[in-house]
Amino acid sequence: MTPPRFDRTHTDDLAAFVTASPTPYHAVATAAERLEKAGFRRVDETGMWDGESGGRFVVRGGALVAWYVPGGAVPHTPFRVVGAHTDSPNLRVKPRPDMGAQGWRQVAVEIYGGPLLNSWLDRDLGLAGRLALRDGSTVLVRVDRPLLRVAQLAIHLDRGVNDGLTLDKQRHLQPLWGLGEAADGDLIDFLAGEAGVPAADVAGWDLMTHDVQPPAYLGRDRDLLASPRLDNLLSVHAGTAALLAAAAEGDALPFVPVLAAFDHEENGSESDTGAQGPLLGNVLERSVHARGGSYEDRLRALAGTVCVSSDVGHAVHPNYAERHDPTHHPRANGGPILKTNVNNRYSTDGTGRALFTAACERAGVPYQHFVSSNAMPCGTTIGPITAARHGITTVDVGVPILSMHSARELCGADDPAHLAAALTAFLTA
Repeated sequence: MTPPRFDRTHTDDLAAFVTASPTPYHAVATAAERLEKAGFRRVDETGMWDGESGGRFVVRGGALVAWYVPGGAVPHTPFRVVGAHTDSPNLRVKPRPDMGAQGWRQVAVEIYGGPLLNSWLDRDLGLAGRLALRDGSTVLVRVDRPLLRVAQLAIHLDRGVNDGLTLDKQRHLQPLWGLGEAADGDLIDFLAGEAGVPAADVAGWDLMTHDVQPPAYLGRDRDLLASPRLDNLLSVHAGTAALLAAAAEGDALPFVPVLAAFDHEENGSESDTGAQGPLLGNVLERSVHARGGSYEDRLRALAGTVCVSSDVGHAVHPNYAERHDPTHHPRANGGPILKTNVNNRYSTDGTGRALFTAACERAGVPYQHFVSSNAMPCGTTIGPITAARHGITTVDVGVPILSMHSARELCGADDPAHLAAALTAFLTA
């Protein structure tokens, strides 16, 4: 596979990656396809693993962990980990999805994560996810055309709407998808047909809405990228590209490079596919043991391991600059940001900061610093979770964006390539 180019062609490829990945399950499938084309081999968690050199990956639901063992690796060779997450805030289908009122057919949805709810109004939405079949298998389904719409109330019926929009999460966000009376089974029958499976075989589902408008360059100079799910497919895509670039170095690698793309970050990471779960630790431990390592080798490897937790951050907003720290104003196309919070909402400390800035300098890309205003609560990431759970040095980084958690977000068009180049430098030296 041709090594990725870290320029605007990388951003073009990000747009294609996002379009192909409307759900965590699709994101994992898209990344897995790229890994397999580069010679990585999928391994089963229930099978025996060997210690041979080369690339491998594990898929569990909406999470993926991939790693490359160079020929010169010994059991206690440290890991270099890029961590990211595959999920984004959205509207997700309930177990009894068919509902309606006043002659409109609707789909019952639940709020996932912390979306900007108004951004989902009057937007053409598709539906995608996975169907669980009675034989225990799953099949991906993706309706990537306008299917659903959450219709806003006209201003004539809500004269004060521009003074402050109030949305009831139960009553006001159920999308419509047609006319007539709702009947049990309508939605799943339709989606089973889209997936090419008998509706009677469908026993469960994990389905979610997505904006069907594709990513697009924005601005006079096309120096911005508007896209759904930049949080956090931008980092998953960059991490995949960086791992493939690192694997191309082969036996010259001084570390075992790893990509850990978790699910469920947007609601706390507490799942078997989230960063709070055992997936990453199990993979690292089994990799050591597959190479003949002992308990001592595992502890030695982890003691030398470093993780970069990559998630998008806040660019300074021109209309709300007072919401940002006055001395830290990350700008679009200014390079990756290092996120710092002394209360450990981010995991970056001075040592991690020095390590990642050195990677940026080797890659020849700029970098910036982010600190929340003391008057504003700080978000968090998988970084502190990873550091605490595995006892490994972790640094939080990302690309600065606007409209975080909107159905459609905005970043600098050069920053995805900056991030990928920095992550590649981190994984390889």
